[in-house]
Amino acid sequence: MSNEELIMQTLRSASITEELRDAELTALAQAITVREYKAGTYLIQPGNSVEKDSLLILASGEAEVTASINGETATMKLTEPGDLAGIITFVGGNLAQISATVQVKQDSKVLLLERARFESLLNSQPAVVYYVMRGIVRYVHGLVRRMNAQSQEMSNYLYHMHGRY
Repeated sequence: MSNEELIMQTLRSASITEELRDAELTALAQAITVREYKAGTYLIQPGNSVEKDSLLILASGEAEVTASINGETATMKLTEPGDLAGIITFVGGNLAQISATVQVKQDSKVLLLERARFESLLNSQPAVVYYVMRGIVRYVHGLVRRMNAQSQEMSNYLYHMHGRY
């Protein structure tokens, strides 16, 4: 499969592009590059980020995002085409502090959407930028909802609440 086909296939399955029409997908695809990474490669880590200002969209393979929050480690696996990483640095600009790592666990192909190339679409394709940003917000909201549900389930289990355990 060619890189162009991989980009379009991944974008069509990604939740962040669900509001885009074919012409808009094509315009976005022109701003994306494909990179292949071997297992064990760190894409993002504090102090040393290969892809600092890029939104990482998994096309194939597997990656893992690990963050340390208040002394506790949280891990999220990226396994499905369209899964995202690097969201905070992508939307946060140079003000965002990198506090997480993204490591490739299986050989992977990743779509990179560099912030500067994405922002260049503001003049020619503002709807693309608008709809993708809406998609990013929905994606993050879905992550938070799932994490809250898992936290509640764990709490119910630990404290034998709600008669389920």
